[in-house]
Amino acid sequence: MENQKGRLAGFMLDMCCTPMIDVANELGAPAYIFFPSGSAPLGLMLHLQSLRDDHGKNSKECEDSDVEISIPTYVNPVPAKVWPAKVFNKETGFLDYIRRYRETRGIIVNTFLEFEHHAISSLSADARIPPVYPLWPMIQGGGEETDENKRKREEIIAWLDEQPHSSVLFICFGTNGSLEGDQVKEIAIALEQSGVRFLWSLRKPPPEGTIEFPGEYENPEQVLPEGFLRNTTGIGKVIGWAPQMAVLSHPAVGGFVSHCDWNSILESVWCGVPVAAWPLFAEQQANAFQLVKEYEMAVEIKIDYRKDSGVIVAAGTIESAIRKLMDPDNKIRLKVKELHDKTRAALVEGGSSHNFLGRLLEDIMDNAH
Repeated sequence: MENQKGRLAGFMLDMCCTPMIDVANELGAPAYIFFPSGSAPLGLMLHLQSLRDDHGKNSKECEDSDVEISIPTYVNPVPAKVWPAKVFNKETGFLDYIRRYRETRGIIVNTFLEFEHHAISSLSADARIPPVYPLWPMIQGGGEETDENKRKREEIIAWLDEQPHSSVLFICFGTNGSLEGDQVKEIAIALEQSGVRFLWSLRKPPPEGTIEFPGEYENPEQVLPEGFLRNTTGIGKVIGWAPQMAVLSHPAVGGFVSHCDWNSILESVWCGVPVAAWPLFAEQQANAFQLVKEYEMAVEIKIDYRKDSGVIVAAGTIESAIRKLMDPDNKIRLKVKELHDKTRAALVEGGSSHNFLGRLLEDIMDNAH
């Protein structure tokens, strides 16, 4: 970041680029961290880091236990079963990255005050934590689409156009999300038994031991129960890649089975679509806990699910959650609708995100003088 005279006003760093803080210090410029998730999990990680460094508590001792601890950014005690897996692994040095956040001039968080008021207030009240700037929405765009993806988008939207208002359940586990064959079959059984209309983004897991993204099935029937596609003709559509924001913003979509990646949560709030929470990895379990237990604005499928655990969620559990999610009288729909109405207000002049952006820019300009 430079001012008009070309003087360096500061560094804006990715959440894992904390070694660059040393470069900023050498150049006499302040460093800011961009944290792409929410302020509640940020508070969780900072608290666990403090417990380790200031009180000698080892997070590893809590792994696979029923331990719950009080975290300032949450109203309810947070069970260890929903902590990010990286906090248990000393070799990743993850909490070392988090510790260095305290050395920065500020932390920019992809959230907004009306959504995480308690968590943001808690962070702001802690003198050991730099100022927090909630600047949502920073929703990722789709980027340049290939001709093939454009064709798929048009086909998906055309199908949704034919469905009744708020009748379709959208199932999508994100760019990195996929499930193995046995779990896929349980989802299929649940969908067929529930009878709900659905749009299912079914992705093929990458080869084991690789770092590739999930791919596309040439023939989804190879992983689905026999007769599933035939039995659900007319009410369901199985796809591969999905234009998530375009789908969530379509009036036919009334529910979202999600892995609770933070961007997906914000997109669901922006579009006013309630969620059934099924996290896979990273901080998604903590996000799911926040939605289901803290805010009571999502249905739980299994908030402590971890993809590498080998656990299979039964069709009955999935079906029950789907029915609750798609129930038009479910109270979570009203909560999501109320929050949806507040999202636009955060952006306009005088709104919370607009005001925090002004404060951040003032701070940056003060540094440049």
